[in-house]
Amino acid sequence: MEKNKIMKINIEENINKNNVEKENEKIYEMKNKKSSTDKKVDKKINLSKTQTPMPMLPPEERIKNFDEVAIGYDAISAKNESLRCLNCVNKPCVAMCPVNIDIPEFINQIYRNDLDKAYSVLYKSNALPSVCGRVCPQEKQCQMACVRGKNGEPVAIGRLERYAADNHNKMKLEIKKSNGCKIAVVGSGPSGLACARELAFLGYSVTIFEALHSPGGVMLYGIPEFRLPKKILEKEIDELINLGVNIQTNTVIGKTISIDNLINNFNYKAVYISTGAGVPKFLGISGESLPGVYSANEFLTRINLMRAYLKEYDTPILKPKNTIVIGGGNVAIDAARCARRLGSEVTVVYRRTELEMPARKEEITHAKEEGVKFIFLSNPIKILAHDGKVNNIKCIKMKYIEDENSKEKKLCEIKGKTFDLATDCVIVAIGTSPNSTIKGNCNEIEFDESGKIKTDSETLRTSKSRVYAGGDIVTGSATVILALKHGKKAAMSIHKDMIALGDVSI
Repeated sequence: MEKNKIMKINIEENINKNNVEKENEKIYEMKNKKSSTDKKVDKKINLSKTQTPMPMLPPEERIKNFDEVAIGYDAISAKNESLRCLNCVNKPCVAMCPVNIDIPEFINQIYRNDLDKAYSVLYKSNALPSVCGRVCPQEKQCQMACVRGKNGEPVAIGRLERYAADNHNKMKLEIKKSNGCKIAVVGSGPSGLACARELAFLGYSVTIFEALHSPGGVMLYGIPEFRLPKKILEKEIDELINLGVNIQTNTVIGKTISIDNLINNFNYKAVYISTGAGVPKFLGISGESLPGVYSANEFLTRINLMRAYLKEYDTPILKPKNTIVIGGGNVAIDAARCARRLGSEVTVVYRRTELEMPARKEEITHAKEEGVKFIFLSNPIKILAHDGKVNNIKCIKMKYIEDENSKEKKLCEIKGKTFDLATDCVIVAIGTSPNSTIKGNCNEIEFDESGKIKTDSETLRTSKSRVYAGGDIVTGSATVILALKHGKKAAMSIHKDMIALGDVSI
């Protein structure tokens, strides 16, 4: 064991462009000595500088349906990719993971063909591993820190997470005996689900209040089926229900029940607010109120939650011929790809450069493969109509200039450089802000100028006693994994405070 430990340390310290292949071979040999029963995999897979390819539906097929694009690894592909992990001693990937999953350990269990152990490692830190394996921006987090990425592609951590979470056997989860303390969670998005799970493990009686008719929040209404199948989300929410968490839908906290009522009349000892940021922002230009102009939120909700793309549903939605999507984030790309599947030609207009797009590169690539066009350094200034309906959008070219007051370049319009784009549908995807329902019904909770709830960054306590908040309602629009991080942090904070207040004994 000590010899192996020294070998791992040397691997981490000595990897560079000249010796990475040699060190990889040592790792391969060391792993294949661990178990004589494991089927050996070709060394070239372990030494490969590129990730094991993910099987995908072909573009010409996928634009005709909403089936999941990424098919997923099979057992052989997953094992091949697991062999690329160096099992570094200081685990830089773990430090970059917002919820601190023990990434080398779950990958090692995949290598050993023990998917139940791999899943248990994942689920210990992450309430939604199947979801995160699909939508988490690993390339900006754990995979960015992967040592293999210094001389090639990083280990495909997200793909392996998805594989383990999708293919494990159903496991029995152990939770502490009920402590009799009731906690309310407002909102069933990723942050609320994560908080509820952590508290359930600690023995709390948790009820999630959800305004919509189904739980899941933005994962349900915002992320398309071809990226996140609803059956995957439902499966992970069922895991939470199996822990004893109660989910009460069709309940708008702040309208149906107030925060004060939850505490004073329903005997909840603490409330965690995780209502997200679901109010769309608009451009503020002429023509935005015309028929044929959607916010991305409305467009995606009609498709994802209300299944407008299925014939058996009566959800009304425009079936455009030529769609213009404004924005450069994941929501813009999701909207563009949905419109493409409805049979429309689609152009994304973004005011900055392609390199500055906040959307995941993988999703941008998929969009291009599916025939979505892009126009960069351009910004809409007016939406025009014919016979009361959208038929054109006027844009102006943008450029960067030197800013005299700072070292950074400033983005500005190029006067006179305008152009028109014919369109019968415009989708605005330039961001969201928090819903004001709670703000208008609880004066004791402090909000900032943008409508986000003010909290202590360490404890996530709000200005109102026994009330906590996290996720997009605090940070503004962010990622699923960062919302999960907030949920876990809030749960630990609530637990400590319940003990300090005498509501729960140690």
